[in-house]
Parts: sequence; C-alpha cells; structure tokens
Amino acid sequence: MRSLARVVVLVAFALAVATAAQAQEVTLSVAISMKEAVEELGKGFMASRPGVTLRYNFGSSGELQKQIEAGAPVDLFISAAQRQMDELEQKQLVVSTTRRVFARNVLTVIKPSDSKIDIVKPADLLEARVTKIVVGNPKTVPAGQYAEESLKALGLLDKLQPKLVFSENVRQALDYVARGEVDAGFVYATDAALLPGKVRLAFTVPTDAPVLYPIAPVAASTNPAGAQQFVAYVLSPPGQAILAKHGFAAP
Repeated sequence: MRSLARVVVLVAFALAVATAAQAQEVTLSVAISMKEAVEELGKGFMASRPGVTLRYNFGSSGELQKQIEAGAPVDLFISAAQRQMDELEQKQLVVSTTRRVFARNVLTVIKPSDSKIDIVKPADLLEARVTKIVVGNPKTVPAGQYAEESLKALGLLDKLQPKLVFSENVRQALDYVARGEVDAGFVYATDAALLPGKVRLAFTVPTDAPVLYPIAPVAASTNPAGAQQFVAYVLSPPGQAILAKHGFAAP
C-alpha cells in the first residue's frame, strides 16, 4: 500500500509540474508585419520573467483569425487591422475588456530599387510600363484591405484590376517587389524599411482610416494571466520604445 501511495504521489507531482510548465507558455498569433518587433518585445518580456516561454505564430491577420475561429490553441492575438479583431469580438472569441490599440503604421507603395519607372503618386500606377502590382489578398490581408479601399476611393481600382497580383501576406508582397517580379507593391512603411537596398519608397498611400494594430487575449486561452501580462508589457514605456525602434508610431 505504501508503494502504491508513493506512486500516486509521484504521478500527482509530475502532473503538477507539467501543468506549471504549460502555464508558463504563452502562444501568440501575430500579424506578420509585426514579426521583428514582436520577437524583440518577446525577448524583453521573457528576460524579465524567467521560466516564461513565448510561442509565435506569424501570418496574415485574416488567416490567423480563421485559425482562432477553428479553435487553434492561442493565448493572444495581434492584428494589423481592426476588422479581424472586431469579427472575433462579435463572436466572443477574444477578451474585449482587455483589447487595446498599441501601434500605428503607414501604407506605402514601393518599387524595385533599380526600377526606371517614375512612380510618385497613385495615378502613376496607370502608366503602361507598370504591368504588375502586388497587393495582399483583401479578404485576409489588412494591407490589401487598406489598398483596395484607397484605390476605390481614388477611382483607380477598376482600372488597375488587370494589373493586380495577390499575395498571401504583406511580407510576400515585399518579396515580390524585392525580387523584381512586379513593378510596384503595397506594403507598410515598416516593411519597406527592412530591405532598403532592394526596394524604394514610391509614395505614401492615403487611407480613410489610420492603420492601427489591436491586441487582445483569446477567450479560450489556457494562460490568460500570461497573455494579459504581455499586453501590459507592450503598452509599457519599454515596449513602446521597442515598437518605435522598428518604425511603428504610437496609437
């Protein structure tokens, strides 16, 4: 009986240790335009919390939204637009009371660094020499969503439709331009700054609404305390300083 009791105690202890270890993990689904900034935020966060491990899942905000809706084990969602977060909030899949907007970006059009085509304003995209323009899929990529809305407001969307090439996320759009596979592309200013020798800023795109990044814990999180602590760190002066270093403006 003593042996059996000892086994039960050991099993219970092992389960407690496993549960504690799991509780120290926080899984983040993050808009890919935030990749480098969030990775640096994560280093600062983990450095001040020994034993805590962050797991990252990067992608387009729309695809990450679909994963959360499908029940993916995620603790925190960072979106590059309000729409995806709004839709999750309407389904009560994120914690609305702790949702915050923490950063702002700017939509731009870029071209390959060796391009000889003068592109300085939206109407220049109509030029015959501009044959391919990459845009994130508006259904799942916020940068594409913003681009579509802007082109529609400028009366250019229908005219440019034959030239549009759709990417799965904003970083894929950046790569297309950097490799010279397209003549121009819509990305954020922070993306363009990553490849200064391969792409050049053509112009800043006017948007009706500012490009804002919301953050919120996922309602089904297994570590809501850890998720909320990361939100607090992102909003803290050290967190905002890291975001500013990567080119993101305060909200």
